[in-house]
Amino acid sequence: MIREMPASERPREKLFEKGVSSLSNTELVAILLGSGTREQSAVELAARLIASDPSGILHIGSASPEELCSIDGIGPAKASVLIAAAELGRRMMTTPRNRRVSASSPDEVAALFMEEMRYLKKEHFKVLLLNVRNEIISTEDVSIGSISSSDAHPREVFSGAVRRGAANIILVHNHPSGNPDPSESDIRLTGRLDQAGKIMGIQVLDHIIIGDGTYVSMKSEGIF
Repeated sequence: MIREMPASERPREKLFEKGVSSLSNTELVAILLGSGTREQSAVELAARLIASDPSGILHIGSASPEELCSIDGIGPAKASVLIAAAELGRRMMTTPRNRRVSASSPDEVAALFMEEMRYLKKEHFKVLLLNVRNEIISTEDVSIGSISSSDAHPREVFSGAVRRGAANIILVHNHPSGNPDPSESDIRLTGRLDQAGKIMGIQVLDHIIIGDGTYVSMKSEGIF
């Protein structure tokens, strides 16, 4: 049985430890099956299912529920999971990705966040994670400060960028006063994050400060 296998060879544990790409087709199907029977493990049942048709795993995508249920050890519940997984895979392959938003200019970035951030009563510090084409992968909230300051440590700023494989980042925060002119602490923080990014190979493209209907691009101003 699977529980008697070494932990490193159990499909679920192997997925978490080594990644899904390390699993064989049989192990992937075994995870979907969830369990085997009294006589065979989920891995053995998966292997028998794949071997039941010359097309191998392709058979799962075309088989009817009745065909799958004809295999000893597979009932309606397991057949439903297999068919649903195959259909989900088909839909994922045919669903176009949403067009990613460009962040190639300060105006574009400011437009994205102006209405959201101009009325905030505290400083909110965000990081835009960008791919090599400067399209936004995601936006991460790093910190919420007091009415006059926001604390953004390099560890929090770059952790998401490293995790998501971002090529570049843009820093964004607001000034509740409505005046977007950078403070001395803004300048020091930006310089520190710029240096940290250079060390890590992740470029800080800009730091946008949002005010009340206006903004400052620290890169455009030549501040860093």
